[in-house]
Amino acid sequence: MARHIESVCKFCRREGLKLFLKGDRCYTDKCAFERRSYAPGQHGQRRSKATEYLLQLREKQKVKRIYGVMERQFRGGFKKAEKMKGITGENLLSYLERRLDNVVYRLGFADSRREARQLVMHGHFTVKGKTVNIPSYILKTDEAVQLKERSRKSAKINESLAAVERRGVPQWLELDKANYKGVAKALPKRDDIGIQVQEQLIVELYSK
Repeated sequence: MARHIESVCKFCRREGLKLFLKGDRCYTDKCAFERRSYAPGQHGQRRSKATEYLLQLREKQKVKRIYGVMERQFRGGFKKAEKMKGITGENLLSYLERRLDNVVYRLGFADSRREARQLVMHGHFTVKGKTVNIPSYILKTDEAVQLKERSRKSAKINESLAAVERRGVPQWLELDKANYKGVAKALPKRDDIGIQVQEQLIVELYSK
């Protein structure tokens, strides 16, 4: 996840879509997108000419910001998606969805992907019984992610888990709350991912 020290709420406003980058705050009236749904900046309320390139760029930026990756990581993921069987755009989203920081977020151990990344980097989770502190680790089918014993008393993590029903756990993941454990039952399908993005526009952008 890219390190960004300024407000991330303007990303939602720029993309014209809630990206849920601030966890619980995004579900309240304090959400900046609910207050000002137009783009940030002096000319944010002006209409910009929607060129083909602009539409493609905005879709790419939207996905990068949702998953919190830099351009180099994103392009690397796209190249891997191209080599997979199937539709490149869907392969790309499936690849990003299986990042360890995203899986921790999807399972409900964190309120946001940024928070999930921090938990992973601090060594709170194991994969197949071994500590993994690399947020970009790509989870494979049948691999289990589990919170370490020493971290299970964390009030913040338990609060996040208690509210997991609000977001829901994707069908490709299985959560065992009692044992602080999640398993990837299958590879995520496009319908399981659920983000509002036209991934084909990203493929067109990188195919130029």
